[in-house]
Amino acid sequence: MSKLGIRTRLTVLYGVLFLLGGTILLGVTYFLVKQNIHQRGAGTTVDLPAEIKIGNVAVNSFVEQLQARQEQIERNTLNALLTQGAIALGLVTVIGVGFGWLMAERALRPVGRITETARRVAGGSLHERIALQGPADEIKELADTFDSMLERLDAAFDGQRRFVANASHELRTPLTINRTLIEVALGRPAPPPELVHLGETLLAVNARHERLIDGLLTLVASEQALTVHEKVDVAEIARHVTAGRVGEVSLEPAPTTGDPVLLERVVQNLVDNALAYNVPGGEVWVRTRTSGARAELVVENTGPAVPAYEVPGLFEPFRRLRSRTGSGKGSGQGTGLGLSIVRSVAVAHGGRVDARPRDGGGLVVTVSLPTEN
Repeated sequence: MSKLGIRTRLTVLYGVLFLLGGTILLGVTYFLVKQNIHQRGAGTTVDLPAEIKIGNVAVNSFVEQLQARQEQIERNTLNALLTQGAIALGLVTVIGVGFGWLMAERALRPVGRITETARRVAGGSLHERIALQGPADEIKELADTFDSMLERLDAAFDGQRRFVANASHELRTPLTINRTLIEVALGRPAPPPELVHLGETLLAVNARHERLIDGLLTLVASEQALTVHEKVDVAEIARHVTAGRVGEVSLEPAPTTGDPVLLERVVQNLVDNALAYNVPGGEVWVRTRTSGARAELVVENTGPAVPAYEVPGLFEPFRRLRSRTGSGKGSGQGTGLGLSIVRSVAVAHGGRVDARPRDGGGLVVTVSLPTEN
């Protein structure tokens, strides 16, 4: 029973209650009819003489036959009441179950709207609202509470995105100035070796911070509603990104619709991660294909072993394998935003990202996008 849907459970409940009520009503009717027939029969036979004589001979068989006939009529009447009443109860119960099924669907229709809105919100659209119309009952109160919660979440996320975007823009200017000043200092004639080493170190740190800010801006952009809807072939993007970098490619057509710049960033991030977090002399495979109504991009490498329980955390911002700051090969150049950006862009395009450890070490990441969205 617990595995049935709520509509089915309500229908079964309606049917059981209807059948129970009808059975009780039939039983009460049977009892009252029986009492009424018994009283009327007793009143009919009580006036008969105890003994009927024809001449000097007493004839009692007539009275006995009359009483037997009356009892037979009572039994036939009660049996007919039970049989026909049970048939009528069964038919009415079936009709009642049918009406119960329809009424349950009508009563649960607002819950379906809440579920659909929640599903769209889970896909990244916090601007959705239920806006349920109707009487001020418990379901409307639930819908209004859900809308209020969405408004607060939408405002909070918008504030967070604005803060990240503004902070990133503000930080980009001083970093650009720092890079310029360091390059000018290193461009002087015959700088001391210590200055060259210090300048190169500062430039590397500065470049990493610039990549971090660029990643933050891309992450913010990917969490917004798409404004560009162009037909794109993921295979063409992968061919451009992997040219001269990845030898093992199998690029079948994988058309989709979306923002080409963001989709190129998805492929770029996955390929960069596969190359950076790899073993010396390891391999990287990139494949694109169409599966049903989905365009798929698969990036696989022969990196170090990845525990299955670590995989979900890799898609969190600033999260890397084995630690929050990263300790794997290539982690020094990474920002910890690569896979987060991949997931956000995929979700914004109506897709999803799945990752699993590869047998023998490494990671297999699959991006699935709708061919049309």
